[in-house]
Amino acid sequence: MPINRTLAGFVLSGLALSGCQGVSTRLADADRDAIHMAVDNFTKAMLAGDFATAAAYYTEDGMMLPPNAPVIQGRAAIQSFLAGYPRITAFNQDIAELEANGNLGYARLTYTLTMHPPGARAPLNDNGKIIIILRKQTNGTWLTTRGIWNSDLTGRTVISSRG
Repeated sequence: MPINRTLAGFVLSGLALSGCQGVSTRLADADRDAIHMAVDNFTKAMLAGDFATAAAYYTEDGMMLPPNAPVIQGRAAIQSFLAGYPRITAFNQDIAELEANGNLGYARLTYTLTMHPPGARAPLNDNGKIIIILRKQTNGTWLTTRGIWNSDLTGRTVISSRG
């Protein structure tokens, strides 16, 4: 009997675990469009120097995880961090991958950026990659809850918000 109980336990455990696997569902067009709009509007706000609007595309408890710097947590702290960036004159983000399941999703993006640090003789050009985790809000919009990025350029540190 102990062998049968053990075998039954394994079978039931296997069935239970197989039932826990996430079911991949296709992202609805409305959700895909809403995420693209959020990314586009964040980009436009950054170009306009409207850091309050840019930060509003993060959840209230959102986090930015910049390279070579501590985590920035909370919408107000994110706004302050963004406001410290040098003047941005060109910024483009392209979504390379986008997935969601329920109210949680992620996007992998690439970016190109031109900024003018104070006192610099020439603009600073950068390109790199971004991962954002998004949460769907009750009104159907998607906000970033976590965002991390880094440059593709060797030895480049462009995230310092203090010049």
